[in-house]
Amino acid sequence: MALLEIRNVTRRFGELTAIDNVSIDIEAGEFFTLLGPSGCGKTTLLRMIAGFDQPDGGAILLDGKDLARTPPERRPIHTVFQSYALFPHMTVADNVAFPLRMAGKPAEEIAAKVKDMLALVHLPDKARHLPHELSGGQKQRVALARSLVNRPRLLLLDEPLGALDAKLREQMQVELISLQRDIGVTFVFVTHSQAEALALSHRIAVMNQGRVEQLDEPAKIYRNPSNRFVADFIGNCNLIAATVTSAVGDTLALEGADLGALAAPARAGIAAGARGVLALRPEMVRIYAADAELPPALVNRFRGTVHEQVYVGDVTTYMVTLDSGHKLEALLPNASAGRARAFDIGDPVQLAWQSDAGHFVLD
Repeated sequence: MALLEIRNVTRRFGELTAIDNVSIDIEAGEFFTLLGPSGCGKTTLLRMIAGFDQPDGGAILLDGKDLARTPPERRPIHTVFQSYALFPHMTVADNVAFPLRMAGKPAEEIAAKVKDMLALVHLPDKARHLPHELSGGQKQRVALARSLVNRPRLLLLDEPLGALDAKLREQMQVELISLQRDIGVTFVFVTHSQAEALALSHRIAVMNQGRVEQLDEPAKIYRNPSNRFVADFIGNCNLIAATVTSAVGDTLALEGADLGALAAPARAGIAAGARGVLALRPEMVRIYAADAELPPALVNRFRGTVHEQVYVGDVTTYMVTLDSGHKLEALLPNASAGRARAFDIGDPVQLAWQSDAGHFVLD
């Protein structure tokens, strides 16, 4: 039995269906992420788990017990918000101790648990500081410590890193992974950041318009999106409209819009005549000089001209207009072994990829 069971949950606000018959099982000890664009329903679902809102249909069970009649304050669930929600007049130690005091724990136990928790979030020297004396990352760690000090069954995190700058977000991602592993508490994390979800999660539910589009491990969602929305939303992706002309063995033969014949890996249930898109990640596309001899394995190959490039330090993304007029992106590591030079805007180039590089999804 899963720790948290969300069974056919629906939530409506007037004519708007915010959550549409969603079912999810979350296992104990899991770092589970609800990912999607603004307005997809992920925060509404989190609020119903916490007890701040009630479903119009379906049930939410924790350890097999229906939570419908359990008020928020009696649920073994804590929530961490983007705003931190620290008490400004209390010291760091008093903020962390607050849930234990509310639970009537003895002073000696409180002091020991606060000390241990501050050590775990690397803030033992900040116990006597007030929140306004801390950085954003330190405030977030205090909020986490306060939420975890009495070991809830479930910790809900609603865009907790949204207010932090990019470098601090990366640092906090590493700390969240370490903290979740050390504590062993189940995390349910809400974010609209694909990179954050891919970096942190054991599993991800990709949401759109109140529904779960795909639920799987990060690598499987990234490599094998279930539909066009997931392919387009998760990371950067070339989407090539195509029709299946034949499905033989482990290869699909496609007719790509503006591109002609393409080869892609076969998928169960995909037959000749199916229409959809070939989802092709830029890092799977190789870029070569116009006069280069291409490896035989790169069966999909096209000529074009670089019309834009984005340099981001370790990699450069090249936007290429093919001779057919179709535009594709290719990503090239800037430390590629044996590469003599980068490509400039206006350079004629070749783009190529293997038959198993893309992933065909139905419209």
